[in-house]
Amino acid sequence: MNPKTHETGTNVGAVTGTAALDERITGALVGAAVGDALGGPVEGWSPEQIVERHGGRVHGIVGPWHGDDWRTARPVAPYHKGDGHVTDDTLMTHALVRVYATVRDHLDAYAVARHLVPDLMTTPRWIPELEADALPLQRIFLAEKWLVARIHYGHVDPREAGTGNIVNCGAAMYMAPVGLVNAANPAGAYAEALDIAGAHQSSYGREAAGVFAAAVAAACIPGATPASVVEACLAVAKDGTRAAIETVCDTATRYSDFESALRPLREAVAPYDTVGPDYRNPSLAARRPSRIHSIEELPVALAMLLVSGGDYRHAVLGSVNYGRDCDSIATMSGALAGALGAEIPSDWAKTVTEASRLDLKAPARTLTKVTQEIFARDVTRRRAHETAYAELS
Repeated sequence: MNPKTHETGTNVGAVTGTAALDERITGALVGAAVGDALGGPVEGWSPEQIVERHGGRVHGIVGPWHGDDWRTARPVAPYHKGDGHVTDDTLMTHALVRVYATVRDHLDAYAVARHLVPDLMTTPRWIPELEADALPLQRIFLAEKWLVARIHYGHVDPREAGTGNIVNCGAAMYMAPVGLVNAANPAGAYAEALDIAGAHQSSYGREAAGVFAAAVAAACIPGATPASVVEACLAVAKDGTRAAIETVCDTATRYSDFESALRPLREAVAPYDTVGPDYRNPSLAARRPSRIHSIEELPVALAMLLVSGGDYRHAVLGSVNYGRDCDSIATMSGALAGALGAEIPSDWAKTVTEASRLDLKAPARTLTKVTQEIFARDVTRRRAHETAYAELS
């Protein structure tokens, strides 16, 4: 798989491989949030429906699908998606950063129970889609509410709490911080994310969380390319997730623009996706545990990274116009392109920052400091192990 380089407008998303740790962490977290905000207003729709609604492909930040009727058009989800508002993908990502800031070390499922669950249910925060201060629990999707129901109310062992939840991208969508804490160590990121995600997901949903964290860690390796990121994913991925990534990314290597890749990528991932062709009317087999299936979002995000050659704008717009769960796809492709060092359009970042009333760089500053502390701890622990092992030898 040969990465390609694209120029789009005035922003050249070339991957230089020279970005420092703080730049990669900032790029990944800001890139994820901006991608999330762009994808939110067209989430759940097909590429054809998106074209009909917007008179063509989406090329930037757009308003709510239902316009001024966003509060009442879908009562089950009365959220202001659009106009630069981030969704639950970003809310959960920032919540995980706060857990790292508290623990200041590697995390596990028990850290989710001790810190993430209380954060979701006890501390009101500004929720852009609600345009109000509220508990994050009041915004997150049912698959994330599962964390509270199982761990806080059900007192389930956190390592097993994900069992029984609907299998989707709920855990994977906010695992970028795990990859960043384990920057340049994909195997370590994979293992840590699997432990964390055990509190939230099972089966291929949990697997995707591990693989996405590995992808972000791999993107931080100096000299990394979209192709090397995919290779790192294939080195750790198992079962249907590995097969889906291999198939979809092989398809992606035949295209250099997202427009021509949209239909082929959907056809490539369809055999592994349990939701079915109608995203808003899932099949009876949807989101059930399986060893031969995969979430759709991660393989497509990796594919868009390849199609774009690592260019942020191209990768994210491809993800957005793919439709279906495109806010999560764009969150993932945006995080990966940002971690590779691609330039994020400043006008998009500015609009999302102002519209969401969030400092998108603050979590990155926090996580950078925590990551440096954790690496120092790792070095101390590794040297102690080396000394002990040397004595044994």
